[in-house]
Amino acid sequence: MLNVNHVYKSFEEFNLKDINFQVNDGEYFVILGPTGTGKTVILESIAGMYNIDKGDIYIDNINITKVPPENRNIGLVYQSCLLFPHLSVRENIAFGLKARKMKKQEINAVLDDMAEILNIKHLLNRKTNNLSGGEKQRVAFARAIVTNPKILLLDEVSSALDPNTKREFQINLKKIHKRLHTTTIHVTHDFNEALYLADRIAVINNGQICEIGTPKDIFNNPTTEFVAKFVCNNNFKYGDEIYERIQIL
Repeated sequence: MLNVNHVYKSFEEFNLKDINFQVNDGEYFVILGPTGTGKTVILESIAGMYNIDKGDIYIDNINITKVPPENRNIGLVYQSCLLFPHLSVRENIAFGLKARKMKKQEINAVLDDMAEILNIKHLLNRKTNNLSGGEKQRVAFARAIVTNPKILLLDEVSSALDPNTKREFQINLKKIHKRLHTTTIHVTHDFNEALYLADRIAVINNGQICEIGTPKDIFNNPTTEFVAKFVCNNNFKYGDEIYERIQIL
């Protein structure tokens, strides 16, 4: 279980204020909100890229607030992928496994299994600069998940994809999560994506979490005016229509 306990982080023009939530083992937890509201900062604080000003972060009741990022066993995937251009797809995915001194035979077995799940076996020997946006994102995801992280953090990972590629990638995310049950925190501004993927959703605005609930609760029965407006749910009925529509994907 991940426990983000009353976390504060101040910048010159932006503050995270009293960020407080829990994510259960195996849960797909989505942080939903407009651009510039602090979603990425929350992920990077969990990953250890910032020293938070106040509060604590726990994984399985162990306080990791001051643990270096490389020792947290957390995978992080950004929208921009950040692949190594001088390495092949195979070498990119295997990078973390080699760093852990895994044997070559074990690396190949794990890598081939993940490549089959994500339908990228045909890409393994290609350089990453020759890949499409959707292919790059699948490779970045494979590189993060292949090391079996305790927590997987996804930062707007489908926002740069075209609609068809985006839908395919979302379907893959759901399929892989169902198979691996990796505890996942996914930030997005797309409420259709949140509704399709999430077990629970936290809606954030201006550095504060406004509401946490199941997708159907958030979209059908929002408890704050901001959440109702953000999900285009002023009449408190539209959310259920979206919920039914997304479930058929």
